[in-house]
Amino acid sequence: MPYFRVTVTDPALPTDAQRALAEGLTALAVSVLRKDAARTLVHLDLVPPGRYHVAGAPLADGRDAYVEGNLTRGTNTAEERAAFVAAAGALLADVLGPLARRGVALHELDPDGYGYGGETQRAHYRRLDRSSATT
Repeated sequence: MPYFRVTVTDPALPTDAQRALAEGLTALAVSVLRKDAARTLVHLDLVPPGRYHVAGAPLADGRDAYVEGNLTRGTNTAEERAAFVAAAGALLADVLGPLARRGVALHELDPDGYGYGGETQRAHYRRLDRSSATT
């Protein structure tokens, strides 16, 4: 269950750009990280530039964006994670135009302490393994 939080320094970001970010990150989760689209969450956090600080000072002008993603540890290779970072950075630039930094970070979480719908990721993957063994 990947969870992506996207912070964009534009509280008036048009709906079509918001949709493009959500759909684009979901598509990358599926195509690059081999995730299930139905279990992929994208949270857009649209903030004024003055609430986004670079080198200790508020962003004066322009737009910036940062993506943080939570993944279950051990479900992706280093190459897949690197490909996602590159593709997500390109997506940010394509949708939002020139950006100061375009940051992307992926965090790998322990499968026993991370889950969805009241089920840990470890329990989810065990259930999937059992169901595929019986089909």
